Amino acid sequence: MNIFRLTGDLSHLAAIIILLLKIWKTRSCAGISGKSQVLFALVFTTRYLDLLTSFISLYNTTMKVIYIGCAYATVYLIYMKFKATYDGNHDTFRVEFLVVPVGGLAFLVNHDFSPLEILWTFSIYLESVAILPQLFMISKTGEAETITTHYLFFLGLYRALYLINWIWRFYFEGFFDMIAIVAGVVQTILYCDFFYLYVTKVLKGKKLSLPA
Repeated sequence: MNIFRLTGDLSHLAAIIILLLKIWKTRSCAGISGKSQVLFALVFTTRYLDLLTSFISLYNTTMKVIYIGCAYATVYLIYMKFKATYDGNHDTFRVEFLVVPVGGLAFLVNHDFSPLEILWTFSIYLESVAILPQLFMISKTGEAETITTHYLFFLGLYRALYLINWIWRFYFEGFFDMIAIVAGVVQTILYCDFFYLYVTKVLKGKKLSLPA
């Protein structure tokens, strides 16, 4: 495992922990898109079904279990424990416009036409756009809490580092996965505007707002 994948995994984990701590400490999920979190739970569930069929390493298995567990814990906190604080009026992105096309694309463009491979491909495509409900929610409300922007920053950083990981693996291992790379590029592009605002505003102590 190279340093870019490791730091990418740690950035991903940091984002998840930041979000969970934010919700738990404030006893509120205000400003958090429940729809994005459901999509991420779906991403991890469909991607890590290989936990039932194969063992790669203790690190690999541990991280997969943590991702799945934290994803469902987040969904539980939003829709059950702190449901009264969930801002459903602003979390209105039509997720079916993401899930249905992504599902169709996974059937058409994959490495192998088998159930596990199609579901893995579906998860890769879906992850690239799963953050859209959250970004849409921020654009509707006009601004985001600083802690929420930290969560988004580390989530975007994870994907950017994974792109570098794919480049590294291509040059040093001869490994090339077009599906993962294209999806990663799409996801990183979605974060570009946010990254700019994060650096120019949040790091200077200002509130972040996305254009409506």
